[in-house]
Amino acid sequence: MSKIDDLFLTLRRERRKALMPFITAGDPDLAFTAAVVKELVARGCHLFEIGIPYSDPIADGPVIQASYTRALAHKIKLDDILQTLGDVAPRVAAPLVTMVSYAIVYRHGLEKYVDDVGRRGVAGLIVPDLPVDESAALAKICAARNVSLIQLVTPVTPRERAVRIAETSTGFLYYVSVAGITGERTQLPPDLIDNVGWLRTQTDLPICIGFGVSTPEHVKLLTPVADGLIVGSAIVRRIAAANEQPREKVLRDVGDYVATLLAAL
Repeated sequence: MSKIDDLFLTLRRERRKALMPFITAGDPDLAFTAAVVKELVARGCHLFEIGIPYSDPIADGPVIQASYTRALAHKIKLDDILQTLGDVAPRVAAPLVTMVSYAIVYRHGLEKYVDDVGRRGVAGLIVPDLPVDESAALAKICAARNVSLIQLVTPVTPRERAVRIAETSTGFLYYVSVAGITGERTQLPPDLIDNVGWLRTQTDLPICIGFGVSTPEHVKLLTPVADGLIVGSAIVRRIAAANEQPREKVLRDVGDYVATLLAAL
């Protein structure tokens, strides 16, 4: 069992749900990325999605795209990101997952990427541009190393295909709440709860909902049907202030915002 499996088993036993912040690695720098993870663990977050900056991001809205651009402008390197994650992972109880383009994994080498993240304590991968039909090779490598390969289902995924994705995903299933890009939204789709409810009848995997989740009201609405909620743009937007404001203030502001979401779980 992976660290993610252990986490969700514990949460289910305790009738609790997970909050999973998304953080862009290296924005404004890797030291601050590490500091944010530690701050949000102290606040009570359960696991983290770490975005690996990429010049052609997939499904990311303007806030996350801008964070990737800033990180890449600082000449951030994958090896430096992995070293930072390796420093952080053993010091926090919350599993870390990389959100990474398949182009980066392929260029690094499938086995080498999984080996490199695994030995640094990273618990899983989300590869949003890897179709389920082409995921067998990476899935086999991840399974052999006890690293979760988390796959995505969207509102427009045909149900037969959604079942196949659920059968090949490990750790948890990432349900994309909207057909579109990431970003804060005032309202979520009216059929979201029904769609996730149907998916729950098809799999025993934990289901985490992301894209558009940004307010305590969203959390209260989705907690009954989700095992976890993923919050990205609202956090990344607040972190961006560290480029101009004192870092201690930004850390506190991000932590205070996340505390309102945790209180709504």
